[in-house]
Formats: sequence, C-alpha cells, structure tokens
Amino acid sequence: MTILVSGGRGAIARAVAAGLTAAGQDVRVASREPSALRTAVVYDPADPAPALDGVTQVFLYSDARSAPAFVAAAEAAGVKQVVLLSSLSSLGGPEDPHAKAEQVIANASYATTRLQPGAFMSNAKYRAHQVRATGQIRLPYLDAEEAPIHELDIADAALRVLLDGPGNGHDGRGYPLTGPESMTRRRQIEQITEVTGVPIEAVDLTPDEARAEMGLRDEGQRETLLAYWASRVGTPAPIEPGVELLTGHTGRPFTTWLTDNPTLFT
Repeated sequence: MTILVSGGRGAIARAVAAGLTAAGQDVRVASREPSALRTAVVYDPADPAPALDGVTQVFLYSDARSAPAFVAAAEAAGVKQVVLLSSLSSLGGPEDPHAKAEQVIANASYATTRLQPGAFMSNAKYRAHQVRATGQIRLPYLDAEEAPIHELDIADAALRVLLDGPGNGHDGRGYPLTGPESMTRRRQIEQITEVTGVPIEAVDLTPDEARAEMGLRDEGQRETLLAYWASRVGTPAPIEPGVELLTGHTGRPFTTWLTDNPTLFT
C-alpha cells in the first residue's frame, strides 16, 4: 500500500510525508519540480497517471482546473482514499474555486475527506522582506480578524486521516480548520515584534492604496480579498474544532509559529 503525497515542496506536504514515513508507511512524494527534492516523482496535473500507478491513498492539493484529470487517473489506478487540502473559503458557495474542486474530487468511487483550513500563519513570510527593507508592514484592514492556523496542525490533521484510512469515520466529511485564537492583523504584527524584538510600523492602507500595492493580476481575486477583509473588521473569527477533533491537541498559537521561524524578520 503506497501513499502519494502531492505538492512535495510545500511545508504541509513535507510534514505529512515525514509523519507517514515515521509511522512505517510506504510514501511516494510527488512534485511538479521533483529535481528540487532528493526523492520525488514527477506530478503532472494534466497527466497524473504515472505518479498514481500503484497508489492506494493520496494527499492532494486542491486545484479545480486539474481535478477532472486527477479523478480519471485515480479511478483507473484503483485509489481507495483521497485527503484533499481545500480551503475554508469553499464554504462560501459553489462558485468558490476550492468548492468547485471539492465537488469534482468527491464525485468518485474512492473515499474523500476534505480539510478546509482558513488563513495560514505562514502568510507572514510574504511580509518579511518588507519588514527587512522598510521596517513596515503595509496592509489594508489591519483591524480585520482572522484565526490563522499553523501548517503543522494541518499536516497533523491530514496524517490522522491517512493513517486511519478509508472506512474509519472520515469518508465524505469536511473538516473546517482554524488556529486557536481570533486576532486582528494589527495584533499579529504586534506579536511579531514581541517575539522577535524587531520594531515594525503597521501601515493601514486604504482600499485604493491596497489595490495599487497588492500586485494581483486577477482583479476578481483582489476584490474578493478586499471585501472579505472588510467584512472581518470588528467581527471575531469563529474558532473551528477540527484540529483538536482530529489530532487530540489544541492548535498551535501564532507565537509558536514565530518561535519556529526565529530569523524570518531579522
């Protein structure tokens, strides 16, 4: 029995693969760029059949565009279980890209479990260069609340479902996942300074300033993000029980993530 872990270069996939290996499972790591990893096979989203040959379980990153090709190849390969890394945004309606991927991936004979995390704590990495270069973090809606999740909590949840296997209560289920605390984006910046000692000026951009600085080519995605952040101002983010339900431990706080990445902002 072989378990395929796709997206092998990502932090979540690396942790899932390491956990499965430690548990004595036969693991096949797959990546679009396998040369960046010591042991990995090529994963071509347009033709995943070679990577799926002989595989019984899959940890899969959500992608609506390549979902039909995956389903066809997985069915042909006799895959028994797929653990899909989706997003909390999938609960917002059927037109969400992650919701579309869920619909396609789940429409098959194998057992499907959907992991639906919200904002990642690791999003802070994208602000580190700005801090080092300017001493600032420039974001719109600094008082928007979210409950970011540590990537290792997502990996722990995926590991539990894969080790339990199909037919063990996870089939057909979706697990919304969040971190243990709702906090504003402003408070996250304050915690970066408290943990790392790096002084940071938090700059609250207007929506128009954010549009000019965000650099997103997809206008629809940009406006969706701005509308979402605006809706979160003054509204605490719900804390979902999925991490504790699947792993038996509470989610890691943001301060733990910062301690895990001690040189990121220095």
